[in-house]
Amino acid sequence: MPRPRPSSPYSARSPSPMFSLPQKESRTPTTCPGSVSTRGLHSIYGDGLEREASRKPDQKLLYGVGDPTAMFSSDSPHLSSRGSIIKWFWDSAEQGYRTYHMDEYDEDKNPGGIINLGTSENKLCFDLLSRRLSQSDMLRVEPSLLQYPDWRGHLFLREEVASFLSFYCKSPAPLKPENVVVLNGCASLFSALATVLCEVGEAFLIPAPYYGAIMQHVYLYGNVRLVCVYLDSEVTGLETHPFQLTVEKLEMALQGAISEGVKVKGLILINPQNPLGDIYSPGELREYLEFAKRHALHVMVDEVYMLSVFEESVGYRSVLSLEGLPDPQRTHVMWATSKDFGMSGLRFGTLYTENQDVATAVASLCRYHGLSGFVQYQMAQLLRDRDEWRNKLWFIPTVEYHSAIKSTGTRLSQRHPAE
Repeated sequence: MPRPRPSSPYSARSPSPMFSLPQKESRTPTTCPGSVSTRGLHSIYGDGLEREASRKPDQKLLYGVGDPTAMFSSDSPHLSSRGSIIKWFWDSAEQGYRTYHMDEYDEDKNPGGIINLGTSENKLCFDLLSRRLSQSDMLRVEPSLLQYPDWRGHLFLREEVASFLSFYCKSPAPLKPENVVVLNGCASLFSALATVLCEVGEAFLIPAPYYGAIMQHVYLYGNVRLVCVYLDSEVTGLETHPFQLTVEKLEMALQGAISEGVKVKGLILINPQNPLGDIYSPGELREYLEFAKRHALHVMVDEVYMLSVFEESVGYRSVLSLEGLPDPQRTHVMWATSKDFGMSGLRFGTLYTENQDVATAVASLCRYHGLSGFVQYQMAQLLRDRDEWRNKLWFIPTVEYHSAIKSTGTRLSQRHPAE
């Protein structure tokens, strides 16, 4: 039987561009983890979710970004080849936004305009957020907030993060503040982890389809590739479901990369999965972690939608809830407030890892990706306020939240009926 999907109104992070890298010339052919040759240079963004989700492993695909610097030279006399690639990523991502903002939907002024369904932002809870963030306890100024902090984050915030994750992840033992690093969002986390875990040209496994911007997160700083673990929409048996990730598929992708001389250093898991909405069971999570341990792979677990699963029957479990992680020194968990708190503009993300070398290396990069003292103080206040705000007003009244979502969807469908 197909597995139920979590009831989340979101299917992608912001932004979720669909594009492929430009081609100048094709040099050494690269093969996907099915040993089929490909030509040119394409990313997972290339053809959109629908085509990507239905592809077979024997179709012509590239599993990663390859080496863009070998494909085209700088188009600007002022930029290095690396700078040109960074600029190109920005220009490609912004093209859709520019089109959208030129013809943005407005109920009265432009009812025939474009509605942006590609940016995952919760705008239904602004009233709750604005009231809480405007309260007097959020405006406190202390000397320590104006001084250089511990780059891992102020201890008062890391203590609250550890307590928060211990409770909501249902960890078997209290999580420790010394294993917490805070920085400005999961994008920075992906970038930092790729940089400190991999050498240039090494790779991570990632189940596909996946949230497309991860490709640039791991590439732009670290020059790290992604090796796609292709999932199939077909149900092949009573115990299977669409797009099911299995250890066999992980092994096939890993061996395919190794056969091409690509060194794989880790596995990226998104749970709940983006964009599919799948949730990995505790048994599946353990199987994936055991696979990674056998091959000495790091596992980055992105749980940014952890508290946005509204069907209790689905039974979401954080990887931090598992009793005895197979390889805790290579298991790194990330979470952020962009989705579960509806605060994508605040830019708060956190890493939990028991590996102190990794934590220290990522913290060193927080010199460039850290949070201001005021944001850290406000986040600590939100996480600390369990009774009056977090439990009573935020995570408990999901009936009202679902009602708001349903009402919004009904209004949109009435104004824009399906053709």
